[in-house]
Amino acid sequence: MIDVLAIVGPTASGKTALSIQLAKALDGEIINGDSMQIYRGMSIGTAKVKPEEMEGIPHHLLDIKDPEEPFSVAEYQQLVRSKIKEISDAGKLPIIVGGTGLYIQAVLFDYRFSESQVDEKLRNELYQELEQFGPEHMHNKLITLDPETDIHPNNTRRVIRALEIRLGSEEQVDRSLALEPMYNELIVGIDIARDILYERIDFRVETMVEEGLLAEVEALHKRGLRDVQSINAIGYKEIYAYFDQKMELGQAKTLLKKNSRNYAKRQLTYFRNKLPVLWIDGVNDLEENIEQIELFLQENDRARRIELMCKQKKNW
Repeated sequence: MIDVLAIVGPTASGKTALSIQLAKALDGEIINGDSMQIYRGMSIGTAKVKPEEMEGIPHHLLDIKDPEEPFSVAEYQQLVRSKIKEISDAGKLPIIVGGTGLYIQAVLFDYRFSESQVDEKLRNELYQELEQFGPEHMHNKLITLDPETDIHPNNTRRVIRALEIRLGSEEQVDRSLALEPMYNELIVGIDIARDILYERIDFRVETMVEEGLLAEVEALHKRGLRDVQSINAIGYKEIYAYFDQKMELGQAKTLLKKNSRNYAKRQLTYFRNKLPVLWIDGVNDLEENIEQIELFLQENDRARRIELMCKQKKNW
């Protein structure tokens, strides 16, 4: 039997429903794999699973931080590996579910973070580049290195800081170890035709508004939260612009849909390029997908599973 199962996929692809049914079928417990669902008071905009949707399945690492608190991939790695042990020791299957590829990869593979001296030369070069080409250019450079970044383009200090980290300054990761597995894992990815996915994203945004997204964001806005990691998330920064009277509500919703679609594309690119994934079709019947995954789980040898997934990828 595998040690850990992960369910990944773009926003609105159906990860929650699949994961809950898999947890019931495989006697599992679910660990949050979304970098924004760790925040309290941010349920609607992050599409956090509702208590009535959990069907009795324990969910871990939801609502563990206040919105003003920072949260890093290194902290996530430590918390989730501890939860994996706790769940495994209880005789259950840990199932990580979410769309933050970097976080999930850092848990399942041998990512090692270390502190180093600030590279003043690199920092100066980045600020010179900023002065020459502007904030948008630097943010695009960051997206190339980290497709899932939630840093706002105008927050140039954080953009530069993130570029320093990813280009070799503080909190480095030893990339020679980044694909060494820590577990006998299986990563299941939900793929879905782009037009159908975009329809789901648009529908989700409208549903979020109906369920109270404006009130949720307004509560954070009234607390005076600014320039913090959580508020720069998609679903919050757009509605913040509405409350700041920078755009009409219709414009904010349109921008939210656009940003969500772009994020979904980046998520899929990350999963396809960075992780060994068993892909399933998100429009298939749920029971059909669960049966496919259960059959695949019968192959207990990780190397053999990877070989089969590579063949599947060529035919996908």
